[in-house]
Amino acid sequence: MKILTIVGARPQFIKAAMVSRAIIAHNEQLDSDNRNVITEVILHTGQHYDDNMSRIFFDQMGIPKPACNLQVGSGTHGDTTGKMLGGIEKVILDEEPDWVLVYGDTNSTLAGALAASKLHVPVAHVEAGLRSFNKKMPEEINRILTDHVSSLLFCPTTTAVKNLANEGITDNVHHVGDVMYDAALVFGEIAEKQSKILCQLSLLPKSYYLATVHRAENTDNFERLKNIFDAFCEIATEDCPIILPLHPRTKKALLKIGLAVEKDCLTDNIEFSTPLEFANPHVKATQPISFLDMVMLEKNAKAIMTDSGGVQKEAYFHKVPCVTLRDETEWVETVDAGWNKLVGADKHMIMEECMAEDISLRVYHLYGKGNGGEQIVSSLFC
Repeated sequence: MKILTIVGARPQFIKAAMVSRAIIAHNEQLDSDNRNVITEVILHTGQHYDDNMSRIFFDQMGIPKPACNLQVGSGTHGDTTGKMLGGIEKVILDEEPDWVLVYGDTNSTLAGALAASKLHVPVAHVEAGLRSFNKKMPEEINRILTDHVSSLLFCPTTTAVKNLANEGITDNVHHVGDVMYDAALVFGEIAEKQSKILCQLSLLPKSYYLATVHRAENTDNFERLKNIFDAFCEIATEDCPIILPLHPRTKKALLKIGLAVEKDCLTDNIEFSTPLEFANPHVKATQPISFLDMVMLEKNAKAIMTDSGGVQKEAYFHKVPCVTLRDETEWVETVDAGWNKLVGADKHMIMEECMAEDISLRVYHLYGKGNGGEQIVSSLFC
């Protein structure tokens, strides 16, 4: 069996790593002449093109390097998706895979699913069934369309299974748990041994906040972005700064509307510095950082503020309170558990929830048992 795995954005590399590891383990258990050997070909669309957001993931996670990189880079949704479609189609025709495996909700996901379905190659969607019910989000459109052309749907939660059933999708739906939980278990231990980020940024555990902002609903809306960063400037102190690994889109937006100015260096370690200065010097921006460093920052943060879907879950996995800078979330279980607070871009709510002391985890093991990758590989032979 040959699988063409399509990735292009940071979270997808992590998810793909868990399935790739399961594929390797599956093959190692087979006899040399066994017909159930899986050949995986990885296609990188190049949607994320910064080394710290792509290549270094493959190095750190020990998964096969991509067989090809379309190097699409950034651009409008139509432009990037169109370029991906053409490139992916050519690779499918050359490789003739039995399955095309896509992850999550990015333009890479949609392009892979459309290219495969039009060539009558079955699509397997990892992280199927998620819904925010906000069709203004490009990710929501990508999720819905991908699910409706997929032949195998791997759901991380029971809620995702119910969402698909509500849309009439019940065949070949598998509740496998969340491969991101697999990753949290595996790479959390590795990060503890290998990451030096706390020392490099002179941080002590539970003495800083971690923030990530990258979604277009925030970066492209002046009022929302200003409210979020005004809150950050109110929250950050010398004893408890905010660490902000900065997405290129966010950096551009902050400079454009004057919420930050360029500066030579923000940290003592030039490797992690980003030339931006905020009204409060204790909001400390860094370059996009490696996966293991991000895991280490998540595990040791006092609280996390984010508009990322993946980081919301990772906060839950690492038992760190999360404040989500969105009006809705596809990870409703974390909210129901009381571990994740939805605040949108309301300055006062961000401040109130971030500094709350009464958050407690009430539900555990919402996302499987840490063997989602193995279940996905097994399901491909059903």
